[in-house]
Amino acid sequence: MVQHRSPDVAPDEEPGATATETARRTFRRRWLALPLVAAAGLAIAVSVMPPESAGAPTAATTTTAAPSLSASAAPSAIAPTPAPVDAAPPSVDPGPAAAQPTGLSFPAAGIDMAVLPLTPSEEDLSSQSLVPPLTVDAYWITSYGVPGAGSVNTTYIAGHSWDGKDAPFNRLSDESLVGQEFTLATQTGSMTYVVDSVITHDKDTLKDSDIWNIVPNRVVLISCYTEDPWGKNVVVTAMPKAA
Repeated sequence: MVQHRSPDVAPDEEPGATATETARRTFRRRWLALPLVAAAGLAIAVSVMPPESAGAPTAATTTTAAPSLSASAAPSAIAPTPAPVDAAPPSVDPGPAAAQPTGLSFPAAGIDMAVLPLTPSEEDLSSQSLVPPLTVDAYWITSYGVPGAGSVNTTYIAGHSWDGKDAPFNRLSDESLVGQEFTLATQTGSMTYVVDSVITHDKDTLKDSDIWNIVPNRVVLISCYTEDPWGKNVVVTAMPKAA
């Protein structure tokens, strides 16, 4: 997600700005621009097949936050005996049927808010960049996944952080959120997720990160990083809570 600030708007006072103009900038949003390179690719795939049948990312996908799994080498004539499994992995409640998210409750971050749908326009797709509406709301990017049983892709929810004004997504820039739970209300019920990472990405490289890999039922929350709002995004990733 490439985020660019308009060249005629600076984070600090502009040369020649009047005191009134400077005061008006006391409450200014931290720009969040979401690159739609991945969405554009998905749109091409959707024109041929429904999103539910989308496959894994192509080899062109670049991962930066964590190494992806590489293909295994061809097996030898005598395959090694697999190690015994001590215990079955924890089961995950599939939850209600996959559906549009409508609310986000994240007690550890002091967030309890509605989630609104945001569909990229033709202009957004053409420019491969998406700036959510300039509000403190949370927006579900409709080009990707939905949470719940039968989910086939990651669910992305984005919102602005703001300077000089309290906004819910300001509080995502906190590494202590790892291990904390949040709940997504959907049109069919609710799902509880556990945060597994809070990381930052340079805004000009976010589009190449592995957060765009297809991971069914994963949730990714995106905003501007409050310590470097012009240069970095904060990305919170989470998976469904084990039963």
